Amino acid sequence: MTAPGPERDEDIAGWVRSLGLDGLVDLHLHFLPERMLTKVWAYFDRVEERVGAAWPIWYRQPEDDRIALLESFGVVRYAPLAYPHKPGMAEWLNGWLAEFAERVPAAVRTATFFPEPSAASYVDDALRAGVRCFKAHVQVGAYDPRDELLDPVWGAISDAGVPVVVHAGHGPERGPYTGLDVFGEVLARHPRLVAVLAHAGMPDYEAAFDLVERYPRVHIDTTMVGVPFSEKLMPLPGNWLDRLAGIADRVALGTDFPNIPYSYATQLRAIAGWAADDRLGTDFLRAVLHDTPARLLSL
Repeated sequence: MTAPGPERDEDIAGWVRSLGLDGLVDLHLHFLPERMLTKVWAYFDRVEERVGAAWPIWYRQPEDDRIALLESFGVVRYAPLAYPHKPGMAEWLNGWLAEFAERVPAAVRTATFFPEPSAASYVDDALRAGVRCFKAHVQVGAYDPRDELLDPVWGAISDAGVPVVVHAGHGPERGPYTGLDVFGEVLARHPRLVAVLAHAGMPDYEAAFDLVERYPRVHIDTTMVGVPFSEKLMPLPGNWLDRLAGIADRVALGTDFPNIPYSYATQLRAIAGWAADDRLGTDFLRAVLHDTPARLLSL
């Protein structure tokens, strides 16, 4: 029997220790410059009329408090992800992320990009500087991931073996170039890309599994997957556990902290629930919560 997930955030650290882990590794959470984060939170404050559910930010706290919370949960390393929505933002964000990683020991250095003439150059700079993870947000950026300006970017990231967390699914809102069929064309061009399909491709879970099975370096993350909030809007398919069992070594913890409308413990309970299946178990739980994201981030 696997250990049932933590009921409250205060229970997380003890639960993690009970699994024989030194801590959690979260591949998908967010830290942003303050003005940008305020705008992101304002988006979620207004999103109910478009997605059909209120989205109260659970951890609407100052940055230092959010860093301390993650430490109290036992999150020992994490990838703080940021993303641009227009040209000229990505390189500036990459500078901010580098400074964040320097002052926050648990944070690994991350970077992002946008289809623009300078993208290949600043992505190369980021790789040379030792970036461990990239973020591509097709929905917010409203760009075509197949854009020829991104072809050398995908190629460089693929050659380096550095993971890129890609929000390419339609959830929570469709964008002009969302859809795993679109991103699938990128993978067809760059089949060795270490892509992590954010939110398990929500709501196109089946398509996400297909891509993971087709491309040996593609993974999914658990961000917002299987929690009560998402189950009301974009429920898991009936064969979720069947298909999960087939790709158990390519599932990584992601949470979307702090921009979630429920507690951090809620996501961990969902994952623990999957692990209760005899085909998964405690080994799967340890892999998702630590070993797989640690491997992806070369920790």
